[in-house]
Amino acid sequence: MSFPERIYTVKEVEKARELIQSGYRHRLTIKGTKVFKQKVRQALKLVKTAGYYDFLRTYIRNIIEIDGLTQLREADAAIWANKYAVKNPVDAASLFIQKAHHMKEYIEGKLYFGGEAEARSVKKRIEFLEKLKEKSRNKKVKEECERLLKSWSESILL
Repeated sequence: MSFPERIYTVKEVEKARELIQSGYRHRLTIKGTKVFKQKVRQALKLVKTAGYYDFLRTYIRNIIEIDGLTQLREADAAIWANKYAVKNPVDAASLFIQKAHHMKEYIEGKLYFGGEAEARSVKKRIEFLEKLKEKSRNKKVKEECERLLKSWSESILL
């Protein structure tokens, strides 16, 4: 059984959920300019360092460069990201995990948008930053995690 091309109808979501529960993982693809792909790969290395790569591949199929607003495209299991969203690899990595968490809730049939859902996905992003800070050996990565964690701790969402 193959993963649905689109994840939009109830039947498609159920099929996706069933495959994920049986261990399915996407082969993550990156589409965009050479610079965009390099930035995304840097972020993905950090996702791997923190131990979240399988989580990301479970829920996200593509990361695609766009000129518009960065967003999760649930029906496509894709993150549409602009060049500014991937400029900082630590922030981009945490954004990817946040969007993967959104996708997880979508597939599980939970309310994946709005205030409470946004707060849950931000908590997942913070959890990721804490784990990356703990596991990384790179001083600059640790410092950037600390800076972002401080910024999130001052956020009104939490």
